Amino acid sequence: MNIYVGNLSYGMTDGALEALFNQYGTVSNSKIIIDRDTGRSKGFGFVEMDNGSEGEEAISQLNGKEIEGRALRVNEAKPQADRPRRGPRY
Repeated sequence: MNIYVGNLSYGMTDGALEALFNQYGTVSNSKIIIDRDTGRSKGFGFVEMDNGSEGEEAISQLNGKEIEGRALRVNEAKPQADRPRRGPRY
C-alpha cells in the first residue's frame, strides 16, 4: 500500500518518517519529496507498506496527528494517472 503523507515539517527526514510508520507495521520504503531547485523538502512524502491492514491502521492513527508542530494529512496515495493535471507553470 502506498501512503501519501502531507503537511510534514520541513525538518523531517526519510528515516524519521519511516520510524513514525514503523510503529504500525513494516515499512518497505519511505521518501520525502525534495524540491529540485532549492534542495529543501516540499513538505510531503510517501510511505510504502506491504501489509494493507497495517497501512490502513497507520492512516487512521496518523491522519490529523500533530508531529513537530504540524497536523499530518495521511491517506492512501492515488496513482499519478488518476490525478487531474495542473495547468502550465509560468
